[in-house]
Amino acid sequence: MSGHSSSLRAIFLALGANLAIFIAKLVAAIFTGSGAMLAEAVHSLADCGNQGLLLLGLRQAAKPPSSAYPLGWGRALYFWSFLVALLLFSVGGVFSIYEGIHKLSHPEALRWPWLALGVLLFGVLAEGTSLAGCLGEINKQRHGRSLWRWFRETRSSELLVVFGEDLAALIGLSLALIAVGLTMLTGNLLFDALGTIAIGVLLVVVAIAVAIEVKALLIGQGIEPQRRAELERFLAAREEIAEVFNLLTLQMGPDVMVAVKARMAPADSPRAMIEAINRVEAQMKASFPDIRWSFFEPDVRD
Repeated sequence: MSGHSSSLRAIFLALGANLAIFIAKLVAAIFTGSGAMLAEAVHSLADCGNQGLLLLGLRQAAKPPSSAYPLGWGRALYFWSFLVALLLFSVGGVFSIYEGIHKLSHPEALRWPWLALGVLLFGVLAEGTSLAGCLGEINKQRHGRSLWRWFRETRSSELLVVFGEDLAALIGLSLALIAVGLTMLTGNLLFDALGTIAIGVLLVVVAIAVAIEVKALLIGQGIEPQRRAELERFLAAREEIAEVFNLLTLQMGPDVMVAVKARMAPADSPRAMIEAINRVEAQMKASFPDIRWSFFEPDVRD
């Protein structure tokens, strides 16, 4: 999993872009009366709140373990990520769909349409920059995997949410740009209303996709398949271990818990076996720095 620094860079980049775009969109929506523009302004404001909740999640995840929370607060990050995906995305989507339906029954002529186009083009550039920065952090984790496979396998919920936000925002801006452009060319306000509804549907779809992935982390997922395979190879190569019976992993936000049940190689004494286990655990944590807790059970059978 990527470190907090990578996630923070992506979050702050998205926050700065969304705040600037929100202000520009709101001003343009007031002057133009565009429903698509207003929907995009609400979307950008929701995204600013999203980043705030993700920052709160990262802060809580860094809290140390205690007697009440012996495995720390790492999974608090999944709660806030899920809340962002489920509530803010969905609320933004539902509002956009409502606004589009309202425009269908109560159409309003566009005012200052060229201003709307200018703001949307500015938004596309800003969101494109934010998405490029996010993809740069994602590429550090992909290790040759496709973007879709990374989306399905990543355990970095905060980066997953930022990616979903940026992608939805960029596509939504493009839809709004098309809607306003067609309305200007044809004079038909139906395009503005349909663009607003399309933005809402897009947000709901992205919300569901991200929520499904974060829900799995909330329930309790192990580490990424690629990382698990690396850990299995590490344990199999240790001369202290004759056979690994079982390997359990649990992703705890930025940290990982590992439990190993294995048959150890013959040792001269119980103390020698304990020292062998300690060597394995020490080297395992050195090779996999995200492993914070390890539990090792020697046994003679599975």
